[in-house]
Amino acid sequence: MRAPAPLIVSVGMLIVGITLGAGIVSFPSHRSAEAQPLDGITTERVYRELSTESSPLQEGSLQLAKISAVTTPSVVHIQCERRLQGRSREEETGSGVILTSSKASGFFVVTNCHVVDKTPLDSISIHLSDGRVIQPDKVWTDAESDLAVLKITATNLIAAKWGDSRKIEIGHMVLAMGSPFGLSRSVTFGIISAKGRGKLQLGKSEVINQDFLQTDAAINPGNSGGPLIDLQGRVIGINTAIASRSGHNEGIGFSIPSLLAQRIMDQLLEHGVVPRAWIGVKLDENFEAKAAMKLRLERLQGARVNEVFENSPASRAGLQFGDVVLNFDGVDVHDHDHLINLVSLSPIGKQIHMSVWRAQKKVSMTIMLADRSDLRKTSEAPANPLRGGPVRPMGLIVHPLDEDLAKQLGYEPTTRGLLVLKMDRECPLSGNLKLYDVLEQVGRSPVRSLEDLTRALAENDEMESLVLKIQRDPQASTTAQLVIWQRDR
Repeated sequence: MRAPAPLIVSVGMLIVGITLGAGIVSFPSHRSAEAQPLDGITTERVYRELSTESSPLQEGSLQLAKISAVTTPSVVHIQCERRLQGRSREEETGSGVILTSSKASGFFVVTNCHVVDKTPLDSISIHLSDGRVIQPDKVWTDAESDLAVLKITATNLIAAKWGDSRKIEIGHMVLAMGSPFGLSRSVTFGIISAKGRGKLQLGKSEVINQDFLQTDAAINPGNSGGPLIDLQGRVIGINTAIASRSGHNEGIGFSIPSLLAQRIMDQLLEHGVVPRAWIGVKLDENFEAKAAMKLRLERLQGARVNEVFENSPASRAGLQFGDVVLNFDGVDVHDHDHLINLVSLSPIGKQIHMSVWRAQKKVSMTIMLADRSDLRKTSEAPANPLRGGPVRPMGLIVHPLDEDLAKQLGYEPTTRGLLVLKMDRECPLSGNLKLYDVLEQVGRSPVRSLEDLTRALAENDEMESLVLKIQRDPQASTTAQLVIWQRDR
């Protein structure tokens, strides 16, 4: 994998003035940068004042100590051992937090799915804060949120309390707890750096519910599954991942918000699985500000629809390719990850009011949510070429451009051709074509359908190179371009 560009962090200095008694301790100014020692009398006076007087820093320190004392008994260290192919074994360590639920009685450990997934019960060891080691009675996992719940039975257990991640703002102070590198009962301090983070590649797993809190509180290997705590001592996140080139903390950690984590926990305990709603669309992960401007949106907002599946709630509601979903059930949609979360965690069968952007105006519609598990087969790309057909030699998926689509994408209403919907990773044209370019001619043959394109390629099969005429970015000074495609024989 190509290394990312270096991340440059500017670190400022915090200057704190400390008032001692009625005056301020003054130190003579010298050109030397070395600290000057105090005389014995002054040293004793400063020690007395430090031991008897309070300051905002001391009060804050005492508050952090109280939070740590009340939550540490609920934090656990988890060790797992999994058998791989042959005789080899894999060890996984992580953290967790003891919590309760209104959906079931007893105590439960919430952690990450990747910590305990595919591990037999007798190979999972839970180390409590008082030194006891127990094993879970039962495990529920949800890979699509990277969360797991473990039922535990023991005496004198203390559960932490859920907080409300919706009340957390950027800049709020937080504590990250867990067992980095196996060092149990570790506490680190930081702030919320950002909210609503998505598009994270979390190993081999496909986590669809991505709405992470970002924090600079140190999170290291072994912290996975541990709690992120607010200044009221409540769990507002489950630590999950870090962004790092070294594999260790670099000040960018991610936590699953408590609103999502608590819902997943309750669903697992109530149903054994997490029911998820589905509307039957494929969204544009690359919807950017430039594309939003083309559509005459005021700013980058919402989630653009790349594909509507047949016989789905979206198709029955009238949702169309190119629509931008702006509002879902009264909530303004930030991006495609946000819409996925809103849809998947809404009640199945609920009728939802949506607002979409189409042809430079808002359109209201109602859609009934369906069960995602029942529609899993339908979630494959439709075979109907009019919904987007593959052009295997070119590594493209294209769709005929009609007048309605042309208007929505900012092209002249008379523009005709094949709209580029997707390019394979190995597409030989990836350096020359862009998404939503319009392919108008192959050689000297106009192409307005998948059949036209297939015929043109067949008629020029003996040619190693073909000239393609495309239209791009109606707002640019030059919209018509010629691209040469070299066949890969």
